[in-house]
Amino acid sequence: MDPYIFTSQRLGFRGYLPKDLDEIASMNADPEVMRFFEKPLSIKESEEFIQRQNDHLGLFGFCFFVAEALANQELIGIIGLGNRTYESPMSPFIDVGWRLKKSAWGKGFATEGAKACLDFGFKKGIQEIFAITPLINHPSENVMVKLGMEKVGTFIYPFLPADHRLNPHLYYRIQNPNKF
Repeated sequence: MDPYIFTSQRLGFRGYLPKDLDEIASMNADPEVMRFFEKPLSIKESEEFIQRQNDHLGLFGFCFFVAEALANQELIGIIGLGNRTYESPMSPFIDVGWRLKKSAWGKGFATEGAKACLDFGFKKGIQEIFAITPLINHPSENVMVKLGMEKVGTFIYPFLPADHRLNPHLYYRIQNPNKF
């Protein structure tokens, strides 16, 4: 049986398995990987993240999927979609996002994976998908541009103080090219 919900040219996307915890926790604990997040995560926080993603997948049919390289089934990071309801100019909304291990940086995986996730979401009938990132996260903003997303503006991310180094956040959007 195919372990993947869908694939791109080089990546497979699936839900989380118990065996994923060590690699996800290691990635989430890496200060370089997490430099545009509030803080690195503990093992317990990574366990809770995995549970939330599996719950999200069950509720909505999508999540921030485990992304694996098809060539060797190496877990390279997480790429996917999330349903968001927190206070923001676009709430409620669905966003696309990515977090990759350092060994997967610079290979085009974030762009390829996010494109595959956008296509997956659009095939499910989602009409508009956003992407958010701190204003200082130029690598992620570059991915948004490569995806053909439109820059909409900035907002204060509500889970951080307004004067936090990661505020404000940018937000981009893309419309479903298929009309339903």
